[in-house]
Order: sequence, then structure tokens, then C-alpha cells
Amino acid sequence: MSRFVGMARVAPAAAILAIAGSGQAAQVGSAQQGLRLARAICSECHLVVKEAGRSNNPAAPTFVAIANTRGLTAATLASALQTSHKAMPNVILKGDDLSDIIAYILSLQD
Repeated sequence: MSRFVGMARVAPAAAILAIAGSGQAAQVGSAQQGLRLARAICSECHLVVKEAGRSNNPAAPTFVAIANTRGLTAATLASALQTSHKAMPNVILKGDDLSDIIAYILSLQD
């Protein structure tokens, strides 16, 4: 295996680890666009903004509560958002939409 091929394989893995390692240090998407999406897609059930209050659906945590979940990273959030939940509609987020929602939620961390 040539040195270049080895580097080509290591670089994407290193990028993923950098993103997963820190919730705020490596935001990949647009938090501003994530807020727009959250208001359009998620606000029917969740309180999506950083203010006092409760979610419309008592079973749905606020985005601030989600953001401040111990151990939350971009990678854990991506995994959670791509896994179906019994009490949550099957919302499919991909690509930039997924990255933007993740960036927005991570921006709410205290």
C-alpha cells in the first residue's frame, strides 16, 4: 500500500474522531439553518429554543435538555437522530439537514 493511499484512509477517520470528540469544537453544519429546520420539523413536539418553558409534548425533551445530556457529542447525536424511537415520528434527516440540526442542538450547550 502506498503512503498516499494510507493517508487517504486515515484522514476521513481522523475527521470523524475530531467531530465526535468534542460537541462544540467541530460543528459541521449551520446552527442558524438548524434552528430554521428545528422550528419547521421539531417544534410541534419539542421546545426548540433556549428559553424557559416546556415542550408541547410532555414526553419530548426540550432541545436545551438534549444539548446538555452528559456525554452528548456530534456522533452520539447523529446516531440518536438516525434511530427510530417509539414516541417520536419517523423523521429522516440526512446530509446538510442532519449536520445543521446537530450544529444547532450543540450550540445550545451550557
